[in-house]
Formats: sequence, structure tokens, C-alpha cells
Amino acid sequence: MTQRFIGKKYLHLAINQVLAEPSPSASRPIAFAVLRVPFFLEPEYDENKTYIESNRDRLIKKWGGVRGWERQKASHDLKGRGLDAGIPHFNLDRLASNSMASHRLIQWIGKKYGLHASESVYDALNTYYFVDGHSLNDKPRLAKVVAQKLSDLKADDAPTEKSLLQFLNGNEGRAEIEEAFATLHQMGIHSIPKFIIEGHSVVDGAAYSDTFVKIFRKIEARGQLRGKPVFADILGVPAEVLERGSHLHPSDNGMAA
Repeated sequence: MTQRFIGKKYLHLAINQVLAEPSPSASRPIAFAVLRVPFFLEPEYDENKTYIESNRDRLIKKWGGVRGWERQKASHDLKGRGLDAGIPHFNLDRLASNSMASHRLIQWIGKKYGLHASESVYDALNTYYFVDGHSLNDKPRLAKVVAQKLSDLKADDAPTEKSLLQFLNGNEGRAEIEEAFATLHQMGIHSIPKFIIEGHSVVDGAAYSDTFVKIFRKIEARGQLRGKPVFADILGVPAEVLERGSHLHPSDNGMAA
């Protein structure tokens, strides 16, 4: 999951660069709609428990002991890649949990308040989990953090902490999440992060921002897309939400129009 946080940082760096420096020869301005597709690293984790174990313990078990874990850390250099992406540190003892509730929440926010709002909340939750170490299944804490973030974004009719907690304790959106996860497996995607661009080009999460910039510049020069979002229909994301996009021009403020 750490690579997901790093990959997202590089993706955002690339998007912001292309938006801030549009090609003068482009026939039309490029826009972005990032749609988050839910993935479960530990799908068997009990949803009824606030957390299961620390991420340190999870990884030591996964790699067959401390030595195996140390070898993996050295080969991936996640700390160095994180620093390059602007992430000061990772909390190795963050609380690992089932993430169904947080996935449902991100999807609901995107459909109700737009992809700019869901991406902003997603950013906040990455810091909440990877840096601050809180569980993604600590529903009261999650409701408080997300309610404050949506208020800061000045979202119209922003939900209260109480209403978000009611949502997190419910089941709305579960079927869509489960179908999307099954579709990922049918596509042969069994690890994250992966980025699907134009509905067909898959970029590995180890890619740096310049890889994304090259792809986006080709689309910008072409002036049109050669595909459509794979998961929009599965997740029930309306066309108008996609059209509003997820990223504002760097000089803009507030919610996407």
C-alpha cells in the first residue's frame, strides 16, 4: 500500500505540471478525471474490528520474518522514493484493517460532491493512514476527519460527522465495490498501484512522474481520447461527474464547477 501513496503523489505531480504548462500547439485544453478503483490487500480482515495488526507485523509475516522484510525494504527503497515524491516519512506501525468502509465512503463522496472532492479526501486519508498511522476502519475517527475536510473544501450541503458515521456503519455502495474488485482480478490485476489511462493503457505504480507526463502530452497533442473509463459504469459514477473532472487548474480554488 505504501507504493500506492507514492504512485499517487507522482501522478498528481504529473497532472499539475501538464495543467500548469499547457502545450501551446494543443488544439484543446486537456482535463483530468481520476476515478479511484477499490482494492483490498487483505480482503479477509474482519470488518467488525477497528484494526487487525500493525503494518510492521503484517509485513514481517508476509515476507517470512524480519530478514525477509529487511530484504524487501532494501530492494524497493520506498523511503527514498517517498522522499523524492514529497512524503517525509511512513509510519511503519500504522494500524492495518479492513478498508471496505473507507472505499465506500470515497466512492460516495465522488458521486455526490465530485471527483475533486473525493481526490482531496483521498489525499487526506493517505496522510491519516500512512503518516499518522490511524486505522481506516476506525469509523468515528474517519467520520470526524472527513467531515472536517469536506467543510474545508466548502462542499455544498457538506455532511455532518454524525451523518458520515451513519453512512460508514451502513452498506450503501458495497455491491459496486465488490464487483469492481472482482473485475480487477478478472483483468489480471492482483497488486497495486496500477493506473489505467484511456481505459486501456496500464501504468505500473513504480512509474515516476515523467512517465505520466509523456503519456499525457501524447493525449494532449492528439486532442482526443482513445477509450473510456473502465470502471465508471461498475461503480455507478455518472457521466456528468466524470466531465467535471478531478483536478483544477493550479490557479483555481474551491470545488470543481
